[in-house]
Parts: sequence; structure tokens; C-alpha cells
Amino acid sequence: MKISHVALWTAHIEAQKMFWRDYFGGTPNELYISKNRPGFVSYFISLYEGPAIELMSLDGLAKGRHGAELTGWAHIAINVGSRHRVDEMVIKASGDGILVSPARLTGDGYYEAVIKDPDGNLIEITG
Repeated sequence: MKISHVALWTAHIEAQKMFWRDYFGGTPNELYISKNRPGFVSYFISLYEGPAIELMSLDGLAKGRHGAELTGWAHIAINVGSRHRVDEMVIKASGDGILVSPARLTGDGYYEAVIKDPDGNLIEITG
């Protein structure tokens, strides 16, 4: 089985597009503007390997209201290929003010750091 894509509701679709491009080398498609659902727009971000990420936004998107369409996921973990690449991304994220947790070796053997996207969603980067 293969995951085709994962989807992320966002209140900051253009900032998210640039984040996934600048941090993970993602390639966005053209902005999709729905004719069937007024106010709905999305980008698919193709990553080097793995599933695409669909960034979705909707006029009046609620954040944190039960029963409404919400921003975010608990977290996503992305393997960036090496510990060296994790360290490079930590330096960049620190400078951009989005570093949540510096690189460390976890008890279960992962070398990871945590950064946040423009909506504040957590992303573990591993190597």
C-alpha cells in the first residue's frame, strides 16, 4: 500500500507553500480554486520522495473549534536523509524563529529536531 497524499488545513496557504518549498524542496502545482465549493483553494506540494502534501484553505477556516474543519495534524515526521541535514535545518529554523526542539538522539534511537510551520503545526525532522 502507498499513501497518495496527506492533507493539511491551513489559514496561511501562501506562507505554507513557501515553507514546504524552502525547507523541504517541495514543488507546488498551480493554485486550485474550486468552482464547486466557494472559498476553497489548494496546492499540492510534491516532495522528492513520498506522498504529496495537499495544502487546503477555506474562507472562514476555524482553528480549534470542535465540529468545524480545523487547521493541522498532531505532527508529521519527515526523514531529511542524514543527521547533517537535520543539523543544517536546525540552524535555518533557529534563525527563522521556528525551532521548537533542537536536534537530539531520542531514547528509541532517532536523531530528530522539531520545527513549526506557519500555522504552528509541529514537524519532526529526522535523519
